[in-house]
Amino acid sequence: MKKCSVTHNQVRRCKARRPKAADFLLTITSFVALALCVMNLGAVAQQKAAPHATLSTAHKTRKNPKDGMAYVWIPPGSFMMGCSPSDTECFSDEKPSHQVTLSRGYWIGQTEVTVAAFERFAGISDAKTPQALPTTNPVSAMPIVDVTWDEADQYCRWSGGRLPTEAQWEFAARAGALGVRYEDIGGMAWYEANNGNSSHPTAQKRENAYGLFDMLGNVWEWVADWYGSDYYSTSSGLDPSGPTSGTMRVLRGGSWLNPPRLIRFSDRGRSDPDARFNYFGMRCIWEPGNH
Repeated sequence: MKKCSVTHNQVRRCKARRPKAADFLLTITSFVALALCVMNLGAVAQQKAAPHATLSTAHKTRKNPKDGMAYVWIPPGSFMMGCSPSDTECFSDEKPSHQVTLSRGYWIGQTEVTVAAFERFAGISDAKTPQALPTTNPVSAMPIVDVTWDEADQYCRWSGGRLPTEAQWEFAARAGALGVRYEDIGGMAWYEANNGNSSHPTAQKRENAYGLFDMLGNVWEWVADWYGSDYYSTSSGLDPSGPTSGTMRVLRGGSWLNPPRLIRFSDRGRSDPDARFNYFGMRCIWEPGNH
């Protein structure tokens, strides 16, 4: 029996002689191989056709019954915090890079807190829902913005959690990545080059290895820590929680308004806690034992 070459575009026919017994086994084997090949090509095509931004189900997640937000489990572990190896754009407050160990796992919001989730909080509290930047996108899926640090803190506590520390935020954002970002910036973040002059609904870009969306770009995220420009020189290597006092609070992740230099794992934003901007948002964590 002649051998046939099989390509992605066609299956060539062969002119066969009278088959021997051994040829029947070869024929069956060839058909099985061809069937597997076709199935594999179909799976590849389906993968390529699938949208990038779908909420991940491959990770351990749970839903917060209070605000309806999905949370992802982040296991305890160690990592190098601060300026990434070979990163030439780091600011002085990102140095020195240092090893940090988080001794307890935690749950973190799979996306930034949305307008819809914040409205639940505002509906049963004295908080007012800030106005999101005007957009043609569905408002309920937009990240909440124009929130002060105190409002972000109050929301997270109402939901049963709190704001993450800088260390918890960076550990979750990196998800094991050692570089500046976890992939090409355009595929994972809304920033100055693709923003359309607005923030965007959550979960529209590719997630990181933990299944978290928009850890970089879209809106800055308030974290729990006070800001200290030289804090990394004295920071604890075990469950650091930032300086004990200060005048500014830290924000992480960069926003739709910023250039690539601010869309990095290690970049440290800071602002007056009372500041309101249409690119300031938040993401909460839950800790074991509280739920």
